[in-house]
Amino acid sequence: MPTLHTYDYAVIRVVPRVEREEFINVGVIVSCPGAKHLQAAIEIDPVRMQAFAPSLDVEALQPWLDAIVAICRGDATAGPIAQLPARSRFHFLTAKRSSIVQMSSTHVGRTADPQGVVEHLMRKMVRVV
Repeated sequence: MPTLHTYDYAVIRVVPRVEREEFINVGVIVSCPGAKHLQAAIEIDPVRMQAFAPSLDVEALQPWLDAIVAICRGDATAGPIAQLPARSRFHFLTAKRSSIVQMSSTHVGRTADPQGVVEHLMRKMVRVV
């Protein structure tokens, strides 16, 4: 029987007008300490984003989203937060914010395949099929 690991995840959201609290899901962050796994994946559907927020400059937003992925990877170029332990990086990234990029509440699950969870959550929470 494969080893099951507990993981936490949050959905990455773009909230173009914070005062309206409307959002579109653009990615996920998965933390699985037992497997020493922290990963973020982001995909923006340009057609959906244009329909949802026509005045949003997605190009200007992209560096902020890229920083989430870099912090999860622990890239040296992502600054001091990226050098923290993986669990601390996850908590930093999922902290509540009042900004255009926000995270959902964190949720928990169990899996034998932490990398597969990222793809599963992207299909379920981000992509429109």
